[in-house]
Amino acid sequence: MLSDEDYLEATRRFKNKKEDPHERQRYHALLLITKGFNYRDAAGILFIHEETVSGWVTLYQIKGLDGLKNNPQWGGASRHGIKRRDPILKAALERMLDNEIAGNPMSEEKWVRISAGRLAQRLKELGHPVCAATISHMLREMGLTLRANKKKIVFTSDGPEQDEQFQYIKSQKQVFRTAELPIISVDTKKKVLIGNFKNNGRVWCKQADEVNSYDFTSLAVCRAVPYGIYDVSRNEGYVYVGTSGDTPEFAVDAMAKWWRHEGSFSYPGRKQLLILADGGGSNGYRVQAWRQQLQEKLCNQCGLTVTVCHYPPGCSKWNPVEYRLFSPISINWAGVPLKSLEIMLGYIRGTSNKSGLKVKAILQEGIYKGGQKVTKEEMKHLDLQPHPVCPKWNYTISPHAS
Repeated sequence: MLSDEDYLEATRRFKNKKEDPHERQRYHALLLITKGFNYRDAAGILFIHEETVSGWVTLYQIKGLDGLKNNPQWGGASRHGIKRRDPILKAALERMLDNEIAGNPMSEEKWVRISAGRLAQRLKELGHPVCAATISHMLREMGLTLRANKKKIVFTSDGPEQDEQFQYIKSQKQVFRTAELPIISVDTKKKVLIGNFKNNGRVWCKQADEVNSYDFTSLAVCRAVPYGIYDVSRNEGYVYVGTSGDTPEFAVDAMAKWWRHEGSFSYPGRKQLLILADGGGSNGYRVQAWRQQLQEKLCNQCGLTVTVCHYPPGCSKWNPVEYRLFSPISINWAGVPLKSLEIMLGYIRGTSNKSGLKVKAILQEGIYKGGQKVTKEEMKHLDLQPHPVCPKWNYTISPHAS
């Protein structure tokens, strides 16, 4: 920790009783760390908080021993003092987290996929010296939570390929954002039985609604299939609610309607579109009908060149539509029986959050039958170009020449 020269100087200052007692305590902390004590043990000996010790170590690494002297201008070595000295620290952290946040689509819970220590190291490389403890506090202030391991078996893709895909999605988003091209995140929300059924959550009321004891499909008015489209750049959500099957045709029909009624007006003259989708479901990377429908209804009919980036299997919660659109919707209608489609659509339209989210809900009528078959001949006619990076997850489909 301390160099030999600094160790001798810190020892001299610590033993000098004429020194300020607060400064002597800081020197004592550094001496303990140098002798092999961890932050927690050193904090226990000095009867102070572990993060205080961490802050002093960070201050020493920035300014040396003289940095531990009392100086009101610096605001101390706490995380508040560090943020005052580096006012753009929070903005730098938020930019770094832009592609690292995941969230629960049924609640406000969010988390990041990398540790506070790695974030601190990346920030140091960008010229923002800060410790992991300060990063942890800042993450909590941003509404992120610390998650523990659970005994659940979840399939995920191979590690190296998964990390490569996350980095590639980040780069593609940056390319489209810089060119002011549309970026949408899509997925199907959990299907909902419409009728007098229990909806988890609580609401303020004088008397709770009485609902059916069992969630039998035979008692439902219908089963609603909400397909969400989240405009990443404009912070706008669009939910197309069907009452038939969750099929590739249904998903692409929703996107085609979004482009004709919303996207083409929000992005006039743009002919390229980036779609962020999950690895499975009706918009999965293995579903041939998904690609065929994109070619026919979004590329050929709308004249769009569509780039699709799939999140790896088991990583759907990193898809922005999950925590930026579906989570606020679930919170908004929590505890309310969705007895009719009109009630459901009303709660979706009434969804908002502190970031200014705006949501529209559209009833998408029609019968969508599953099991659509795509022949090899139809697949050969797709104007599909796989990308060099993770080609099974990244590809571009161009419209056929008329």
